[in-house]
Amino acid sequence: MYRAFTRRDSAYEGVFFTGVKTTGIFCRPTCRAKKPRAENVEFFASIAEALHDGYRPCRLCCPLDRVPAPPPVVTRLLRAVEASPCLRLTDKDLAGLGIDPSTARRRFRACYGLTFQAYQRARRMGLALHEVRAGKPVIDVQMDGGYDSTSGFRGAFRRVFGKPPRGARADDCLLARRLDTPLGKMLALADRRGLRLLEFVDRRGLENELGRLRRRLRCAVVPGSNSTLQAVETQLGRYFAGEQRAFDLPLAPVGSAFQQEVWGALRRIPAGETRSYAEIAAEIGRAGAQRAVGRANGSNNIAIVIPCHRVIGADGSLSGYGGGVWRKQRLLDHERAHSKAAN
Repeated sequence: MYRAFTRRDSAYEGVFFTGVKTTGIFCRPTCRAKKPRAENVEFFASIAEALHDGYRPCRLCCPLDRVPAPPPVVTRLLRAVEASPCLRLTDKDLAGLGIDPSTARRRFRACYGLTFQAYQRARRMGLALHEVRAGKPVIDVQMDGGYDSTSGFRGAFRRVFGKPPRGARADDCLLARRLDTPLGKMLALADRRGLRLLEFVDRRGLENELGRLRRRLRCAVVPGSNSTLQAVETQLGRYFAGEQRAFDLPLAPVGSAFQQEVWGALRRIPAGETRSYAEIAAEIGRAGAQRAVGRANGSNNIAIVIPCHRVIGADGSLSGYGGGVWRKQRLLDHERAHSKAAN
């Protein structure tokens, strides 16, 4: 990694970040700043790890502002899976494609938080659930998924979904998709009812949010896509390009009646404008309940689309934001700039 860093090797963009101990900053592998000595650096697999270790982003390479494309080897792996989702690519198959298996595991995990083999398993299981729910015979689903053993298929299915295939006919799973945005990678989860979660992947507590969502919906999370996730990606792209100010998406946030009421009020705040917690409380007929509104605002897990970033303190301060106050400022600046342009 140090050799890649000193050579500014673009193939390692997104694979690691470099923390410089003498300056307290962290950089991309391709940063143009003067290179420190090897004993003065340490490496991180993610932006979150660098931030949690006390490093601040470099102003020259701006690791938080631009999202690098996945390394070519990761792109090849994803294409191979989507070309034949039920095909199981072994280490031998990867070697036959000219891909080193250990490199595939390391770089895939750095980009997506799980190994390539785990991604393949989750993708196959997601397809299996869809086919079982559609009424396809379990034995056919098993064979199509590449499982020679019935007990092996049932065991794998139960480990992911918590029940055998025949008990899952009426169930949903949450399909997960990572999205690149100018403010960092986001994780989107949706089922057939609509968008359930949209969060920045480096948000603290995201793992706990996912756990709570899985328990409340009693379902598994598997990589995949559907019409909602495709629409989220398209509309987010238009939003950040300044071509779209409001979102038209099927939403299915999970929360109490009070939380749903607050989130509905958030969606009525026009882009380019802000409201205080007290103003939101008054709008929903709960004057004086600004603290409860603040808690409901903080528990929103559909970022940007349900615009909790448009709520500020009574004194005009930005206050907290799960994705980071710097993102809140960037989102407000973006919306104000495009609102003026529209007018």
